[in-house]
Amino acid sequence: MLFNSVEFFVFFTSTICGFFILGSFKQQFALGWLVICSLFFYGWWNPPFVLLILGSITFNFIVGRLLSQRRNRTLLIFGVVANLLAIGYFKYCNFFITSLSWALSDDFNMQAIILPLGISFFTFQQIAYLADAYTRQTQENNFTNYALFVSFFPQLIAGPIVHHGDILPQFKQASTFRPHKSAILTGFVIFFLGLFKKVVVADGLAPYANAVFNHADEGGVVTFFEGWGGALAYSLQLYYDFSGYSDMAIGLACMLNIRLPLNFNSPYRQMSIIEFWRCWHITLSRFLRDYLYIPLGGSRKGGSMRRYANLMITMLLGGLWHGAAWNFVFWGGLHGFYLLLNHGWRYHFNERRQSLGSFAKPAMRCLSWGLTFTSVVVAWVFFRATTFDGAFAVIRGMSGLEGFVLPDQIIQLMPLLKCIPWLEGIGTLHLLGGGTLLGAVEQFSMILLFLGASIFSLNLYQMSGRQRLVLFALIFAFTIQRVFFSPAPSEFIYFQF
Repeated sequence: MLFNSVEFFVFFTSTICGFFILGSFKQQFALGWLVICSLFFYGWWNPPFVLLILGSITFNFIVGRLLSQRRNRTLLIFGVVANLLAIGYFKYCNFFITSLSWALSDDFNMQAIILPLGISFFTFQQIAYLADAYTRQTQENNFTNYALFVSFFPQLIAGPIVHHGDILPQFKQASTFRPHKSAILTGFVIFFLGLFKKVVVADGLAPYANAVFNHADEGGVVTFFEGWGGALAYSLQLYYDFSGYSDMAIGLACMLNIRLPLNFNSPYRQMSIIEFWRCWHITLSRFLRDYLYIPLGGSRKGGSMRRYANLMITMLLGGLWHGAAWNFVFWGGLHGFYLLLNHGWRYHFNERRQSLGSFAKPAMRCLSWGLTFTSVVVAWVFFRATTFDGAFAVIRGMSGLEGFVLPDQIIQLMPLLKCIPWLEGIGTLHLLGGGTLLGAVEQFSMILLFLGASIFSLNLYQMSGRQRLVLFALIFAFTIQRVFFSPAPSEFIYFQF
């Protein structure tokens, strides 16, 4: 069931009404109702997978209780390995078989395994719980409470990734079970602003990105403006799609008096890759830091080389977590390389940066932002393309190696471009009727508009309540029209991870 579907509006209305009605009688009834609703929500797509998530919840609840009673390292390893085997089977079995077939030049016939929705998120969430139970940071003796922690529907499919100690104490407060006008209004506004990001912005940009990347994956040539248009369209589509989902999850939880952690904080305006990862998919970054990078030794053991190796391993595994394909591993490795350069630069040139004059500092900030944003966009090409050949076709186009094609619509708006002799010398042509995958001025205008909004405007959580209401009033009717009169709701990008 998708947040941007009519069915979900009916589902959520019934869920929130039942929660507060039952909560007025007995809190445990209300929590049980949320568990039932969350499992119904999860099973809407494929009912048999309800048994999978229930089995995962039961297994980890038992292991977590044992760990909280007795600190047993062997049991912790057993619990973590069992979770990894489950996600490995469903998410990576096809990938490993395909890779082995390619390496051995043989064809292993194997039926494709269906990937359960949200398995990456609820598995990592429970691994974190086992680690916290082992270190006595948390414990849970009530199965209903634990089941709700794992299956809570607003963040079940694509996060934010939450810790047991962050969310369960909120369900133990008496005020949680009483409706609050301010929380419902705030959550409603945040939800609809996130919905606008998804159904208007992300879905509006998707055709432009798909046209370029599908063409490249099929072996087509991509020119300069097509390459940059497609890469920027996908970068913005991914950001507005995923941050829109996170906003909707936060808004839905808020209406139920639950506060979920922030997952995005204007990542595209950051001036270094280090800062980018502190603002993009924040809860995953924290998970990888706390449960992978630090246990590997972090920056505390073995000197700078060990630190850089730990960082690269973390990013490679983070890339593999995103998807069972080598392009995701390459994307993770590319960001690992970026981070190594960024940390090395800060270590060796921090004092020189501080000594810059008043004129040089703004220029340096602009240069830092431009380099960071360009690096991120280039990396997204490998994240989006389904083949390496397709990814490199887009990269060649972005670098200008396949020429510069200006659509006739651009030439008509700026006819003086015809009179610049050196443009043709570097391979610039103009084609009648558009002629390119991203030929229309309207398409580039939309990309530039939302690029500017992602960089220069206040984000949702920097706005005051009044500013949110004004923005909400402007977009509400348009968003509702897109939800209720679209042919079919589109899935969120991160559902496939």
